[in-house]
Amino acid sequence: MLFNSFIFRFSSVMKLKLCLSFLMFFVIHDVQSAKSQWMALVPSTIPAVQGSCVVIPCTYNYPRPSSKKIINSWLGFWKKGNKVLATSIQKWKLPVEYKKRTQFLAKLRTRNCTMLLDSVRSTDVGPFYFRIEMPQYKSFSYTQNSVSIDVIRNPPPPTLSVEVNDQVYATCSVFHSCPSIPPQFSWSHTGVIKSQSKKVNAWNWQTVSTLTFPPLATDFNKPLNCTVRHRGGKEAQSSIILLI
Repeated sequence: MLFNSFIFRFSSVMKLKLCLSFLMFFVIHDVQSAKSQWMALVPSTIPAVQGSCVVIPCTYNYPRPSSKKIINSWLGFWKKGNKVLATSIQKWKLPVEYKKRTQFLAKLRTRNCTMLLDSVRSTDVGPFYFRIEMPQYKSFSYTQNSVSIDVIRNPPPPTLSVEVNDQVYATCSVFHSCPSIPPQFSWSHTGVIKSQSKKVNAWNWQTVSTLTFPPLATDFNKPLNCTVRHRGGKEAQSSIILLI
């Protein structure tokens, strides 16, 4: 009886290990397959406040050349239809609507194709796609891996919270897509103000402002306001009543 139980457990463990081995094989195979295909990894949609900037994160892959010829030249383009809005080529004449608004942040040698678009307009919805040109190999447009921008005309109010003890500790935070010029905060009350930003994911950042001050009797039952000013001038405000 004990022997049969041992055999059953041993068999179950071996089946589990076999299933996991097959699973790992397919995962590794899929990853290797992705690396050997014409594929760009980008978010399908990125929200951005009108007038602000937006970073479009991008990495790309291509099939390994069958020949042993070394690839040492890469030319990158971000396009909307047939228009080029950003490129790695210096002194490229961009269309008027994108001139001085785009920045090619990519390091093509490391398969990075990231781009920054500043002063986001209501017409900057896309879709945008990346194109790579390798003179010693091939060229490819990643039209199937395009990016659209959800242009936000009126930014949502920031998240505001308050703790009242010996000190009033207020926190105001907002998510945004412009890490190079994060939103600016202003408070309706004086005190010690600190701010910090952190990256949430590939295309989303959070900036937090904290306000600390000793409360007076006249501060209670009055609103405490936090105003956020985004790149480009769009503002949003949140308010909370200080209670005893």
